[in-house]
Amino acid sequence: MTPTAVVMMIIATLTIWGGLVGAIVNLVRHPEVAEDEPSPPVEL
Repeated sequence: MTPTAVVMMIIATLTIWGGLVGAIVNLVRHPEVAEDEPSPPVEL
């Protein structure tokens, strides 16, 4: 592989994994609130 291809592969890999890590950090800091969801119907 050429040096240009290696650099582009590293940039793409860091972008994908960086986005994943950023999404996980965002969910840990601001978890989704379950109170917004309606309660399930009660079976009688």
